[in-house]
Amino acid sequence: MPDQRPPDSAFDLRARAELALAFDPGQPPAQLFRHTPLWSHRGVQRAAAALLLAATGTTAVLAMRPPALVRDAIEHEYYERTLRGNFIDSSKVLQHLGLSPEQALPGYPQLIRPCDIDGHLAYHLTTFFEKGGMVTVFAFDDAISLPDASGWWGNVYWQVITARNGKPLVLVAQKEKALGVAQAALQAVSPSLAPSVTNLRKPTATAPRGPFVFPITPTSQETP
Repeated sequence: MPDQRPPDSAFDLRARAELALAFDPGQPPAQLFRHTPLWSHRGVQRAAAALLLAATGTTAVLAMRPPALVRDAIEHEYYERTLRGNFIDSSKVLQHLGLSPEQALPGYPQLIRPCDIDGHLAYHLTTFFEKGGMVTVFAFDDAISLPDASGWWGNVYWQVITARNGKPLVLVAQKEKALGVAQAALQAVSPSLAPSVTNLRKPTATAPRGPFVFPITPTSQETP
């Protein structure tokens, strides 16, 4: 509906302007303002989603991260992956692997050398298995507390097993199958890595028993 009022005259406009300058218009009532919750802002929602995603990713990484000694072993294996040669007598490596000096190293050895991993002396053995691939085994000289575990870190697979002397062996390979083949080979040639059977007694063959007969003891008979 069109406005039926007459247009403002010059006097009306001047009077309205003077009144506007003479009195403070003030502020509108607080109830007229729109209160938006903080969670309704797009920026807050995006920041919360980013924090939740980062926390989930960090938790997953920390759950997959191996112990510090295993991480140092993985880094050591990376820098010596192409190194080949025998720099130490294999008998020392056999001793720390739990094998007897008369046994041969498992697989086809490519590298045998002592190395330092996080201040600990370790014997580095890189060997090749036909049905698994290349595997690196670290046998530590001193007793180190490492629980048996396995996982994936730094684009390689790792596994910790314990030898007979209680010292851990760290296995590193680019293929997960290679770790299983290496562990099976070590258990096959080393009774120290196999389950203990000292408490089992081997049954001995015995002659079959016949029916039990009560013994009869002869007694003296009196003569009439």
